[in-house]
Amino acid sequence: MSGSTIHPRKPFLLLSTRPEDMAAAAELVSFREKMGLGRDGIVQIRLEARELGRVDVRDYSGIILGGSPFNASDPVKSPLQLRVEADLDLMMDEVLDRDFPLFGACYGVGTVGTAIGARIDDTYSEKPQVIEVSLVREDPLLEGMPETFHTMVGHKEAVAVLPDVATVLATGRNCPTQMFRVQDNIYATQFHPELAPAQFEQRLRIYANAGYYEPHELDAILAGTRGVDLTVDDRILRNFATRYAR
Repeated sequence: MSGSTIHPRKPFLLLSTRPEDMAAAAELVSFREKMGLGRDGIVQIRLEARELGRVDVRDYSGIILGGSPFNASDPVKSPLQLRVEADLDLMMDEVLDRDFPLFGACYGVGTVGTAIGARIDDTYSEKPQVIEVSLVREDPLLEGMPETFHTMVGHKEAVAVLPDVATVLATGRNCPTQMFRVQDNIYATQFHPELAPAQFEQRLRIYANAGYYEPHELDAILAGTRGVDLTVDDRILRNFATRYAR
């Protein structure tokens, strides 16, 4: 999606949980470019590398939760995962109390969903692939979006039951809750609006042994990204940046 570069006085905060340097760096670039931000418009904290501590959300235009190899529904969790989840739980208390702008992609569903009492499990997991998403409700972040569009997914867990405090905005054939909103300013998507096909392939190769897909499936997954317009969902992140930059 084209448009002028956004230069907020207060940057957006990207919270990443990717131990792989290449994946973490690519995630920062992906969000920055899709949101239309300059280099100073977004800062990244890698939660696997340092404790988050208490975030003063007033220092930021909004918060972005990136993806993670962690799953909220993991039956066994490492000390690192437990620490990261405790950090995010503390932050989510303030985000929910203030209805502070937050956008969570993939891992954000587990984080936001857990904070509001959603049931998160593997009922609607989806292997990496291109899917069609359908909008079911109007929302400022969906302004200019068509009723259906293609995007990329790959997740071991998803919302199985969403409480009434949240509003479903988009759905998919195999995963009913593809996007939801809490209050007025807190969003989560099961799909990855920050990814383009090249970044999708890079991430698949980085996590080749993480159980998201079988090695023999890779060529077919990548073939599914060809000849499909995967730029439509760029507008969602651009709308988020435009709406909340300050």
